[in-house]
Amino acid sequence: MAQIVEREDEYVHVQFRDPDAFQTVREPNWAQWVAWSVSSSARVRIGKERGCEEWTVQSVLVDGEESLAREQAEQIAA
Repeated sequence: MAQIVEREDEYVHVQFRDPDAFQTVREPNWAQWVAWSVSSSARVRIGKERGCEEWTVQSVLVDGEESLAREQAEQIAA
């Protein structure tokens, strides 16, 4: 479930986890390809939380209205 939704330039930034909890965050190409099946402009930030070796979605950036962006981001992160 999205925690924070805010406009950031041309994107709506839908944050799922606190960025300070991560030791590393990246926007890998393979994650973008998956996201583009939902929204052609989406960007996905994934990372490893401190003390964990698994990659998880930190946030999704989507172009558009906030309500639709939240819905699309949650679909991408699922």
